[in-house]
Amino acid sequence: MGHPDQRFDVNLSILFTELPLLERPAAAAAAGFTAVELWWPWIETPTPPQTELDALKKALDDAGTQLVGLNFYAGQLPGPDRGALSVPGAESDRFRANIDVAADFAASVGCKALNALYGNRVEGVDPAVQDELALENLVLAARAADRIGAVLLIETLNEPESPRYPLVSAPAGIEVVDKVNSATGLGNARFLLDLYHLSMNGEDLSQVIAAYAGKTGHVQIADNPGRGAPGTGSLPLEQLLDELTKAGYDGWVGLEYKPGDRPSSESFDWLPAEARAAR
Repeated sequence: MGHPDQRFDVNLSILFTELPLLERPAAAAAAGFTAVELWWPWIETPTPPQTELDALKKALDDAGTQLVGLNFYAGQLPGPDRGALSVPGAESDRFRANIDVAADFAASVGCKALNALYGNRVEGVDPAVQDELALENLVLAARAADRIGAVLLIETLNEPESPRYPLVSAPAGIEVVDKVNSATGLGNARFLLDLYHLSMNGEDLSQVIAAYAGKTGHVQIADNPGRGAPGTGSLPLEQLLDELTKAGYDGWVGLEYKPGDRPSSESFDWLPAEARAAR
């Protein structure tokens, strides 16, 4: 695989998890990568102590790695939760408490993309009520992202693994992107196009790319089946990434796959060393 046209980053919340958080940026750098992304690292709290934020910034800086994507607080992820912003009560409150903390941290490390996971449907709550709350919170998040010159990402997940998550198709994700942009007038909400999740939903990936590359702010990949590294499944990932490039997408491609039974550092043999550093 050549990938001369792509810019890759490593998701440090699914790769290098055999190491403590603060050691992962250096491990990614040792494997040849200079860009990384993260789910919200503090799943217990939306507002970690400043010392912990400072320590993560130092680890990123010391490793020479650029953080290019960060999730807002999303509850227990990995785990049963798929975001907090549409979940009424305490979770919505936690999301709101996190908005400026996440945005300020992103600004401190030059990260320009913040991902807001929508959250699961809740038993006994009208979906329309959840969607109204979601839009309110996404508007707040979009404004915070705009304040630091960043985009707000809206992600589609897959129904088999996230049966209570309402955004399980590309059109469903795009609809929310459009609603947020219409509500704010800022135009900084973008689609997070995850080829693994979309393939799990049985979508026509080439068609999705052709239709929505212009509204896409970030791409993530893993092979299917298994969510492993490219080449471990049957997705034509190199072809799909080429289609994205031809459709005008020149942003980051996040490696959000499971390394399998080997150390994460051994899961990158599909990608030539010279293609790993950010360009």
